[in-house]
Amino acid sequence: MTRVGDVLRSLVFYLAFYAGSVGYVLVALGMLPFGEGAFQRVVLGWSRFHRRCTRWILGIRVVVEGELPSKDVLVAMKHESFFEAIDLPNLLPMPAIIAKAELLRIPLWGRAGRLYGLVGVERDQGARALRTMLTQARGMIAAGRLMAIFPEGTRVPHGEVAPLGSGFAGLYKMLRLPVVPIALDSGRLYHRTWKRRGLITMRVGEIIPAGLPRDELEARVQDAINVLNPIETTR
Repeated sequence: MTRVGDVLRSLVFYLAFYAGSVGYVLVALGMLPFGEGAFQRVVLGWSRFHRRCTRWILGIRVVVEGELPSKDVLVAMKHESFFEAIDLPNLLPMPAIIAKAELLRIPLWGRAGRLYGLVGVERDQGARALRTMLTQARGMIAAGRLMAIFPEGTRVPHGEVAPLGSGFAGLYKMLRLPVVPIALDSGRLYHRTWKRRGLITMRVGEIIPAGLPRDELEARVQDAINVLNPIETTR
């Protein structure tokens, strides 16, 4: 049931966040000639601005259970809403993010995404596209960037369990990195037009070592990212 307070808070949030985002976009465009470092600082500022808006306007608090990683791992995060996609630069130390390649083909936005550190995944484009993605990802890792991915490949409503994307296991195998799974329950509050106040929990799971067989990897990641779902995980 939608409450009047939820509607009013959501309307104020949309006005404040999107109006403020216009300012960040203009500043980011102005930073493009100065290289990725300046641009990334603007992105971080925007992500922190979003977190403040969700906290002080929507009344959504965030608690992190467990220790967040800083480097040399592949972070696999549950994806229930746009909240975590926007919050990633604030949550983790400027992670490079595996994203749909279509996003990087959007005029101007694509250039901005590359400057930030998005690595595009070409779906069903063969070995050449995979090699290109791996080269980019390894370059990010060599530069000290943390890698992050939403292994389901798309947003999944809270309470539902989706299979992991077909490319996740291949990426894990070829990058040879341990995986840190992160579960969350943002979809209860944020994945709707009228957002609700409350608490978003992010739970950092145990490190999953590199080199596991695909079935074991996927089972462990699936279990770990869905521990905050109210239903049993099914595979």
